Amino acid sequence: MNRDSARKILSAAVMAATVGLAAFGTPAAAKDLRMAWSQDATGLDPQKQTAFSSLRLLELVYEPLVRLDADLKIVPAIAKSWEFSPDGTELTFELDPKATFQNGERVTSADVKASFERILDEATGAANRANYSSVASIETPDDETVVFKLSQPDVPILTAMTDTNSSILPASEIAAGNVGTKAVGSGPFMLEKWDPNSGEVLTANKDWAGGPTGVDGITISVLPDESAILAALRTGQIDFALLNDPLVATLVPKEANLQLNRAPVLAYHVLQLNPARAPMDKLEVRQAISCAVDRQAVLDTASLGEGKVTGPLTMPFYATDPNELFCYKRDVEKAKKLMADAGLADGFSATVIAATGEPPTAAAEAQVLQSQLAEIGINLDIKLMELNVYIDAWLAADFDMAVALNGGRPDPYTMYNRYFTNDGNLQKVSNFKDDTLDSLLQQGRAETDLDKRKTIFADFEKTLAEKSPWIWLYTSYGYTAQQKSVEGFVPTPTGSLFSLSKVTVE
Repeated sequence: MNRDSARKILSAAVMAATVGLAAFGTPAAAKDLRMAWSQDATGLDPQKQTAFSSLRLLELVYEPLVRLDADLKIVPAIAKSWEFSPDGTELTFELDPKATFQNGERVTSADVKASFERILDEATGAANRANYSSVASIETPDDETVVFKLSQPDVPILTAMTDTNSSILPASEIAAGNVGTKAVGSGPFMLEKWDPNSGEVLTANKDWAGGPTGVDGITISVLPDESAILAALRTGQIDFALLNDPLVATLVPKEANLQLNRAPVLAYHVLQLNPARAPMDKLEVRQAISCAVDRQAVLDTASLGEGKVTGPLTMPFYATDPNELFCYKRDVEKAKKLMADAGLADGFSATVIAATGEPPTAAAEAQVLQSQLAEIGINLDIKLMELNVYIDAWLAADFDMAVALNGGRPDPYTMYNRYFTNDGNLQKVSNFKDDTLDSLLQQGRAETDLDKRKTIFADFEKTLAEKSPWIWLYTSYGYTAQQKSVEGFVPTPTGSLFSLSKVTVE
């Protein structure tokens, strides 16, 4: 897209942006932050949501015990301190006595216990339940102390507790069955209004233990067309925007009054296969697909080369050079031989699902993959879905293949145990059980020596790439754009927007 074409598109989008913003309203207070994004939250239960758009909203309202900073270091949130026992089987937290829920109730150890018991209850459908299978019991010796008794040493459990999916909820709201129907957290902002697919109004939580916030509130408008978001930034209608489309994000530096924040993220673009469905149940077929995919071409076409080809592990300390992984150099002839070995020399037909808008590159990725796999006789039918429909299909593993953008984690165990341990809570999504992968994940979970952990997870990554239940493609960047009058936002490798709690607007 050249500059003139982009400007024509953006000029046409100004009217759409104006209509969208006017329909939801703009804040009157000068200290409010006016914000826009293209995908809205799909629900309000922080322990169950998997969509990035939901987590980006809920992390501003709810808090976990601990959180990650921009350097992926664990820092206090509701807990002010924590300590493992010498044998690694107890994890004790001391809570911040100033932590208060937005309903006025003080955050106590009883709320922490109730929250984790809810996560551990299989009936809840919590997104990261598998991270806590080592929790044998939770003790609350006083209102400010919580002790997690573990069945084994569990190195990554503290990292798992930094997730928005591990948010602490009021025990009273859990008992009343209100979680998901309204948002009551202890975070920097309160959700005053949510009009699905239109926008949100957040107001500062004056009682936030980490306060004060830098702005009095945030008004968020949902504008599905990111060109319209950029147009609204250009005309000063909004102060800050979350961008997902590199086609739009790369235009921001051309605007004198705007600033682009661009940071590599741990999230990964992936073609998920469903090994429970024939013929993806055959190793040779999965490997043939891996060999037939030109990952760099997918990245260059769908994301303007904004990123890098990746293996399963995206965190720098543990990641293996992709050139050392199975079939990361495209080999169509090898792919054809593997198809023939599987008895499918003539190929087969399958459907690949992709969400509209999250990520915005999904449709383009699917089209490139469709073209590449056609060379080995695989006829892909692309089925585009609205995000909420896609998530339902994804969680039910109702697909042959799926183009996905999955969240990364700083620790390999917390990133993949829910998919690739035999009892992981999202094993039904991966539909792939492998005793070697399960064993390596369990070894890495208990190992405390960093060098030994690195060796274990290098073996895990190489095994996963060779067995090819999924085809990992690339990592990209997290983008936000802002007026130069906005100060204090810090991008992170997790894509978090939490630092909006401290931004100011001149």
